[in-house]
Amino acid sequence: MTPAERLRELSIRHAAFAWLDRQRAAGKESFSQEDTSGLHLAGETTRLMPTQQGIWKPRHLSAALSFRTVYRPEGTDRPYDDAVGADGLYRYKMRGDDPHHSQNRALREAMMERLPLIWWLGVQGGGYSALYPIYLVGEERDDLQFVVDIDAVPQPDIEWPSIELEMDPSYRQQLTKIRLHQRPFRAAVLRAYRTSCAVCAFRHSDLLDAAHIHEDGAGGLPVVTNGLTLCKIHHAAYDRRILGITPDYEVRVNADVLREVDGPMLRHGIQDFHSKQLMVVPERRAQQPDRELLEARYRVFLNAS
Repeated sequence: MTPAERLRELSIRHAAFAWLDRQRAAGKESFSQEDTSGLHLAGETTRLMPTQQGIWKPRHLSAALSFRTVYRPEGTDRPYDDAVGADGLYRYKMRGDDPHHSQNRALREAMMERLPLIWWLGVQGGGYSALYPIYLVGEERDDLQFVVDIDAVPQPDIEWPSIELEMDPSYRQQLTKIRLHQRPFRAAVLRAYRTSCAVCAFRHSDLLDAAHIHEDGAGGLPVVTNGLTLCKIHHAAYDRRILGITPDYEVRVNADVLREVDGPMLRHGIQDFHSKQLMVVPERRAQQPDRELLEARYRVFLNAS
């Protein structure tokens, strides 16, 4: 690849990332093929997502721009057996059993040229969320798979545990799985709650989190019924047992906090929601919070009160 070709590759990719940044800043977390087609980026009309295939290389580029993993319910098999290795890095299976298939060559070109890509991850309920920029950092041809580094993904809205240089391999594997789940989980939950805090209906997406009811660190599944969209303050209050939610979708505030006298943030941001119903719940019953999970989490809140 010549310097001019590489510059063209990078300009289109960074224009794509900037477009995705703008969409997410406006509250869009999941995308369809139609959403990402016919975009005018860096002087080219470009599509960002594969159609039928799992790997996408636009005709005017020399290397793959994106690849895709379809959504499958937890516990079911995916079409390809992608997995996290002992090194904590993800593996993405090649197309078919021929390493020299044109789509595999397109991914290999991106790897060799150290070009950033978009990884489209299927979202529960439809559409795809975007991880970007990610890099392919190796190839295991005997196993027909590429090694994927997702640590370059800028996700300031998602808090990840810090990584120590020396880490137990099983923990590193689990950490990577959690990271991969978080982006599509966030997209699915925010869509179900119409990009609004369940407690207060606040709608600024960059200040909203997808909170787990049964916490992910304790084995909670990244599914909509285990999620709540909460603004930053109510997410923190929920995690610190200041605020609880009953199985009947009613907010409770820790008794000690109810007695505190501080300022308008405490009064209007926390105390005034005591004994109030959640302001936003998903319209579809199948997406509403699991009452058994809420009950278990609410017992933890009561024990901490």
